[in-house]
Amino acid sequence: MKTPDQDGGIGDTDEKAPIVEARLRLEAAAAEHAHWLRTPAGRYLLAWEQRFIDAAVIDWFGYHAVQLGFPQLHGLRTNRMSNRWLALNHPPVEDDVAGPPVPGPATHPLEYQPEPQADFASGLTGAGRAAVYCEFDALPFEANSLDLVLLPHTLELAADPHRCLREVERVLRPEGRVVILGLNPASLWAVRQNLARVNGRMLGRPPRLYLPEEGEYIGYWRLRDWLRLLSFEVERAQFGCYRPPLLSDAWLTRWQWIEKPGGKWWTVLGALYGVIAVKRVHGMRLVGLTRGKQRVAKTAPAVAAVHHHHHRLQPRHHREDVEID
Repeated sequence: MKTPDQDGGIGDTDEKAPIVEARLRLEAAAAEHAHWLRTPAGRYLLAWEQRFIDAAVIDWFGYHAVQLGFPQLHGLRTNRMSNRWLALNHPPVEDDVAGPPVPGPATHPLEYQPEPQADFASGLTGAGRAAVYCEFDALPFEANSLDLVLLPHTLELAADPHRCLREVERVLRPEGRVVILGLNPASLWAVRQNLARVNGRMLGRPPRLYLPEEGEYIGYWRLRDWLRLLSFEVERAQFGCYRPPLLSDAWLTRWQWIEKPGGKWWTVLGALYGVIAVKRVHGMRLVGLTRGKQRVAKTAPAVAAVHHHHHRLQPRHHREDVEID
């Protein structure tokens, strides 16, 4: 695009302005999420997600695993794959490194340099985890090259979640797994968030939001349809965090009793969900169909032989009719 400059000539405008704006938006969203995770509700949510991820990935084997975004969650610390990376689509903010402590087998600040080899039995992270900076809808990995991809709230912050999920399907090998964490739009937390926005518009003032403002919350059923279209099979889904949207640690602790009945009686109303899906490839079934057709073709000569034998018996019946007459 050309615009006249001050001298009357034609100069180039900054065509990278949309890219810069998108980068600033990603940085602002990352900073907002990192700040929110320091609140009582954020620490409560992060602790549940850490327990879910630790139990899910501990027994999965392979060679390459990647976590896209959300550095406050140490999603690959219990996994045994030899190559594990954390990928970010924005420069690290201060809260990314100085995040709140999370209960678990090991807690350490995020390192953006390869870590030394550690003993898995001690609960520490295994092979070095190096940071990779890239766009999540254009991953720098070959097709069918990864065994595990973690998406902790990645689709909520993506500019195009469909494209991001298609890119994950491309880089995953057959029978590879993807783990997705997301906020549930059908929970009490989401209801409070929507009511705060409505009250803010009615009163003409900034709303007092309970959750981070950035992001589109994707429901579980909607996400499951997306996965099915991309040939993923949902292996496991779990909801969690049934306590009301309260602001203090004391009140959240008082409502701890609701976790067990919530998981039993109103399962799909948890504040967030975790989904584990497997990439299925069914192309090999065509070989069996082709062999079946070949076997049917080989049985055709037997039908012709029976017909020929019936034709050979025809003259004998004719002679018997002549003798009777």
